[in-house]
Amino acid sequence: MRFAIVLRKEKIDNPWQNYRWRLIEVVPDIGQFGSALEQAGTELNPKVVGRFLEQDDDGESWLFAGFDFQFFRDEAEGYYLNSTSPNPCWFVMWRLETDFETYLEPNSMPKVNNEDGAGLAIPHRLMLSYNEAARLIDGGEQVDTSPLQEEMKAFLAQYVAANYKPEPKKRAKPASFKGANRPAEP
Repeated sequence: MRFAIVLRKEKIDNPWQNYRWRLIEVVPDIGQFGSALEQAGTELNPKVVGRFLEQDDDGESWLFAGFDFQFFRDEAEGYYLNSTSPNPCWFVMWRLETDFETYLEPNSMPKVNNEDGAGLAIPHRLMLSYNEAARLIDGGEQVDTSPLQEEMKAFLAQYVAANYKPEPKKRAKPASFKGANRPAEP
């Protein structure tokens, strides 16, 4: 399953920061973005490829293609936690890259507004595992969420039902049954 990610650079009224990056959506990539982005994330071009979408008075939007999503059995518990949450979502890990030229289509390069030198937000990982996202956040990465589409919710629930078996909970003995902690007699 292939997906693309839309990020938006929004202007904000803040004395220390002029803008912020925000995850807009994760969309299925069925080849609708043209031949230049079809090979993104494949053996021919293993990197993600970005394209400038639009600019308005409030900011600019970018599309990044090249994300192949696949399930991993060792992340089944994280998928379960996501699928049973009130709002299942995609998790997207992104970084501000100062060397962003290698990630963009040539036509999009002139559209980059990098006056402050902070770089461009480039998504690097697409996930459905709550645990994987938590590990990345604990490691200092930027992870944002996007609502999961209804068909992906069903697909995630099917995977969890087929592959996740919770470990049986063990009853903890009450402290009164554990015995006193006394030194041994001489």
